[in-house]
Amino acid sequence: MQINSIHPWVKSVAEAKEIQQQLSNKVVASDCLGEVKYVAGVDIGFEDNYAISKAAVAVLSYPKLELVETAIARIPTAFPYVPGYLSFREIPAILAALPQLKITPDLILCDGQGLAHPRRLGLACHLGVLLDLPTIGVAKSLLIGKHEEVPLEKGNWQPLLDKDETIGVVLRSRTKVKPIYVSIGHKISLPTAIDYVMGCLTKYRLPETTRWADKLASSKK
Repeated sequence: MQINSIHPWVKSVAEAKEIQQQLSNKVVASDCLGEVKYVAGVDIGFEDNYAISKAAVAVLSYPKLELVETAIARIPTAFPYVPGYLSFREIPAILAALPQLKITPDLILCDGQGLAHPRRLGLACHLGVLLDLPTIGVAKSLLIGKHEEVPLEKGNWQPLLDKDETIGVVLRSRTKVKPIYVSIGHKISLPTAIDYVMGCLTKYRLPETTRWADKLASSKK
């Protein structure tokens, strides 16, 4: 898997903000993906009181959602926890795990924001630009934006708005359960992103990609 070395991994928020502003112009918000045979989830866990970042990647067949490959990497945590800058804390470990894969996923679902970010470069956008692969942000909580109430049945959604801009959707992924926040990452349109997130859901709130990656990232192995 090719990883583009677009920028150094900085350690200050000021430098990180400048990089986000630069890379946000590289995000492609249209469909540039072919047939999707493999989808991947990525997630991060921490060990040794957050001193070590543990990245997990789970690759599933699509649309059957059968686990076909996994990868794990551990590296020292080099960036502090700062809301809005989590990609600088988490992506270096993800980039250490991805080269272990024999299968290059056609689409990656990230446990975090994509375009629904103050500078339009959440983790999914950042990772997608670095990999030049289609990515989607699937977050468990709201970072930015406002929305109307989402009907309680699975599959309903409402636009997530920041002023007059649609930055994602709030999706009811399971009936009568808290919604999730879906936004594009890179090389995908929002309607297509919604379709693939729905295609990765089973009977749980979170997509199977996220559930597998989270299980691997939080395990003791």
